Amino acid sequence: MERDVTPLLTRIAEALERLAPPPQAAADFTGARLFRHDPATGAFHPAPDYPLELDSLVGVERQKARFVENLDRFARGLPSNHALLWGVRGTGKSSLAKAAFMAVAGDALKLVEVDRDQVTALPALFDELRARPERFVVLCDDLSFEEGAAAAKALKSALEGGVSGPPANVLFVATSNRRHLMPRAHQEDRGLVAAAEDAEEEVSVSDRFGLWIGFPPMDQANYLAAVNAYAAQFDLQVPDLDRRALQWSQLRGARSGRVAWQFIRDLAGGLGKGLPL
Repeated sequence: MERDVTPLLTRIAEALERLAPPPQAAADFTGARLFRHDPATGAFHPAPDYPLELDSLVGVERQKARFVENLDRFARGLPSNHALLWGVRGTGKSSLAKAAFMAVAGDALKLVEVDRDQVTALPALFDELRARPERFVVLCDDLSFEEGAAAAKALKSALEGGVSGPPANVLFVATSNRRHLMPRAHQEDRGLVAAAEDAEEEVSVSDRFGLWIGFPPMDQANYLAAVNAYAAQFDLQVPDLDRRALQWSQLRGARSGRVAWQFIRDLAGGLGKGLPL
């Protein structure tokens, strides 16, 4: 006589169900416009609005106009391109991406920021966002491929979308100090052929960005223009502003929008005034 194992199988199934994690709740994008994605949990954490005004970024007028134009097309559902903002550090690439989003987004767009170390999770993220009614800008700041071609392949897969094609409601924006997103050094034990193949894989990723926007070094005139624009915006009145700003840049060994903002923060602190950032 055969034993009825149905009760045993039922108990096993119930035990496994108790051990299994609860189903993930649907993402809620109604409470904010900016979010950070956690691939470990799949959660989207809301963030406060980015406070820097787009008009505060000076010396990058051409870059602003081109990026805002592309972003506005995406917001209106028109053809647009994934964007790579590359160039010298501190020239405002990340600030432009976020400030332009705040200027264009309204209620039409959401921004999801991902860490550069989580690029391999992008295909799954894009597939999740594809099913959503919202339109998303996915931003990866300081993107590069330090670990070889694996992350490059994942990003290519996300941008190309596999057999279903790229999601029409996702625009990918990356900032980088390097136009071709190359790692600082390939692993020496990979060998010349393998390293060359990795390099080809990584360079080919930058070709998936239809829009490249370069940020060259800032000259003295643009640096002082940035300082004076910030000073005027926040009513920081000092008689020797340019001289002090140049001394600050000489101590830093660089002129950039970031250096200009750091000088303004120091100036505002000395004057006992607050700033939004």
